[in-house]
Amino acid sequence: MTAYIIRRLLLMVPTLFGIMLVSFTVVQFAPGGPVERVIAQLSGADTGATSRISGSPGGDLGGRGMPGAGGMDAGNSKYRGAQGLDPEFIKSLEKQFGFDKPAYQRFFLMLWNYLRFDFGKSYFRDTSVLQLIKEKLPVSISLGLWLTLLTYLISIPLGVRKAVKDGSQFDVWTSGAIIVGYAVPGFLVGILLIILFAGGSFFNIFPLRGLTSDNWVQLSVPGKIVDYLWHLVLPLTAMGLGAFATMTLLTKNSFLDEIRKQYVLTARAKGCAQRQVLYGHVFRNAMLIVIAGFPGAFVHAFFSGSLLIETIFSLDGIGLLGFESVLNRDYAVVFATLYILSLVGLAVNLLSDLTYTWVDPRIDFETREV
Repeated sequence: MTAYIIRRLLLMVPTLFGIMLVSFTVVQFAPGGPVERVIAQLSGADTGATSRISGSPGGDLGGRGMPGAGGMDAGNSKYRGAQGLDPEFIKSLEKQFGFDKPAYQRFFLMLWNYLRFDFGKSYFRDTSVLQLIKEKLPVSISLGLWLTLLTYLISIPLGVRKAVKDGSQFDVWTSGAIIVGYAVPGFLVGILLIILFAGGSFFNIFPLRGLTSDNWVQLSVPGKIVDYLWHLVLPLTAMGLGAFATMTLLTKNSFLDEIRKQYVLTARAKGCAQRQVLYGHVFRNAMLIVIAGFPGAFVHAFFSGSLLIETIFSLDGIGLLGFESVLNRDYAVVFATLYILSLVGLAVNLLSDLTYTWVDPRIDFETREV
């Protein structure tokens, strides 16, 4: 297993390099850029995603900042809206954002800084990228971890029950309910929940925004826990319906496939009880495919899956930060978020493989090629 782990860790290097290279190359051809964004701000024609961006444009980027797309040739005044501006001012902006260097130099400088976890400063917020991510992490951690935990705690027992009761009224009705839940988009469920339970038109039971109340600091420890969980009820409900459906049906189908195999019939013929057959023989084999879906589900819920929910419930997390950064051409934040997301995803995939061997010791990755 040690050799397999080492191979996987070494494979992460070219994989991460490829992800960053492709993303960096695509951004070079994207219209606009940070320089044009600053020009638009100065001319009063800013069309950024949010008005919350403030502070000096770019901050102290120098050689530390993450150079993104270079846009057009500012030396020839080809930046959109740059006509009439001092060419020296345009050149100073290019130097500030790092665009005075060739693209390949910017790319390798970015990689060198990222290897040292030096992500520089945001282009349009007077703070470091790591500080921005640190500020948004509580929201993303809350949504991602609780959603993943609840999904597995509810969907696995429900899927096992549906497999045992396959074809019964319980199976039919629960299948109909979870399919409807899967078909309805999460953001529509979120809006409906706000209308019904957050003071929209009917009841005012749950809070509308944030993870905590304004008086959270003054609450006792039990009060803080209740307040925190109370704020999560509506966002997790809106996010979880689709996840519950996918995981439940995956668990059911996996168990059905195993239940119909010969070794289950043999165990029953020997007089094993139903519970012993399910959890002593079937569970370990059936859960392998469920475990395989864990990395994608976790990373999706942790980062990108909550974007619309964060917007609807005013939860300022990693997903919303990355989306706003793309629209605002804040490439320092965009690439740092992508790098961290990719690194976490690769690490979680390796953790998933190690979990395989814990669930079923018969699996031996040492004898397989990566």
